[in-house]
Amino acid sequence: MHRITVVGGGFAGLTAAITAAEAGAKVTVYEAHHTLGGRARTAEGPYKTNEGPHALYKGGPHWTWLKQRDLIGELAPLPPLEAARLRLRHKGTLRRTPPFAMLKLLRRTPEQAPVDKDFMTWATDIAGEEGAIAAAHYSAVALFHHDPGTLSAAFVQERLRRATKLPPEAHYPRGGWASVIDRMAARAWNLGVRVETLARVDTLPDDHGPVIVATSLDAARLLLKDSSLTWTSGRTALIDLAVRTRRGDAFAVSDLDAPGWIERFTAQDRSLAPAGEQLIQGQIPIAPRESRADGIARAEHLLDLAFAGWRDRVTYRREALANGRTGAVDLPGTSWRDRPRVDRGDGVYLAGDQVAAPGVLSEVSFNSALEAVSLALNIRSRAGLDLKQA
Repeated sequence: MHRITVVGGGFAGLTAAITAAEAGAKVTVYEAHHTLGGRARTAEGPYKTNEGPHALYKGGPHWTWLKQRDLIGELAPLPPLEAARLRLRHKGTLRRTPPFAMLKLLRRTPEQAPVDKDFMTWATDIAGEEGAIAAAHYSAVALFHHDPGTLSAAFVQERLRRATKLPPEAHYPRGGWASVIDRMAARAWNLGVRVETLARVDTLPDDHGPVIVATSLDAARLLLKDSSLTWTSGRTALIDLAVRTRRGDAFAVSDLDAPGWIERFTAQDRSLAPAGEQLIQGQIPIAPRESRADGIARAEHLLDLAFAGWRDRVTYRREALANGRTGAVDLPGTSWRDRPRVDRGDGVYLAGDQVAAPGVLSEVSFNSALEAVSLALNIRSRAGLDLKQA
């Protein structure tokens, strides 16, 4: 029987632990926090906030894997009336439809954007400057980067297509990410996985067996003492608000004048806040020179436009800065294949959202976890572990 150690009990770590245990390995998971989940944790208490959005993209490989194991649980559908309340800020005002030029970039064509050209240059040739700027800023909902136009055109195009696909790919587990994490933890426990919480791993033992490091890239760099474990990410100011319910509030606001997104998560899931209140989150990508206060100020401006009188209705408020914890972004001339590789040698493997695996948002963590297990156990040909796109 193989013995595998997993460092980190977030989405990637639990995916790796379950996959390895299903393959017959004896698995131990070490988690530094007192609860599992990593960035997929949902806050306890009456206001169930998440560190960023908690949507699962139905088109991704993790959706099928989770569904087959009954790990998604109940979904919170978005009522059609709420979906119609999506608003777009363009040239300083709210509107219901995107600028016509932007629509040229949303057409379902087989043309693939180039890897070695930035999105702004490529998109301007197709839709003009106005359409390119609007599309780049809209894509920030799946990028969390302050200037998506400077990134690889292929990288941004994939996320733009996924974020604008109809019917929408984004689905919301009722109760937030915690409901999925709880089901994954129970699955791992039933498979015999040993889970140690409040167990920070600072060094790897000399006689360690296969180890899957499923932490942030920063934490992996310190643990493995490997300065090469770096990749470009983003910085995002987050604001969570609970406000008393008012008819007419928008479902979501996408800023086309600058990257930013405001969403009322209780539009689809009333369990996230007490009765009579709505839970709203703003996600504002900020540049390296900008402060959290700069991002919060931009979020408040969007709130002023779409949530009339919100300041007098606030019952809960929380602010945070997600620095380098929002997933990998690929610059022109690079793709996911250029990120830190999963196999680090000497029986050590990486899993997480900034490593060399394909996908959008949490799909990168999932794919890298499966790749790490398949390499560690040499079971690449097993069903569900054949990552041909990798």
